[in-house]
Amino acid sequence: MTRYNSLLLDRSAWDLVLDSAGNIAMAEPPYALSQDVASAVKLFTDELWYDTTKGIPYFDDVLGHLPPQPLLVGYIEGAALTVPGVVQAQCILSNFDNRTASGQILFIDEVGIENGVSF
Repeated sequence: MTRYNSLLLDRSAWDLVLDSAGNIAMAEPPYALSQDVASAVKLFTDELWYDTTKGIPYFDDVLGHLPPQPLLVGYIEGAALTVPGVVQAQCILSNFDNRTASGQILFIDEVGIENGVSF
């Protein structure tokens, strides 16, 4: 299994966390992969300065546009699949209206472990 380092983010502020020694904390599997999937779905296109092809085109196609539900699901699943180690992703929307979208992303990693993250 490929192992990637991921910085631990505070779940409320989505900002870096320090460990007990005062160092930047690292996320451990399996939480690290869930956090990375959540980060990929939060990423706007052009926001990642070293790879502007990654991210979801929120400004162009989502915010203020009310896209078809399958389009949004496709964007979310595609973003999850950009995370190294994720081989399958399924987005289940529990709420989708003109102002909000919420649900869960279920994913399978390269060794077959199933996990999920809510949004």
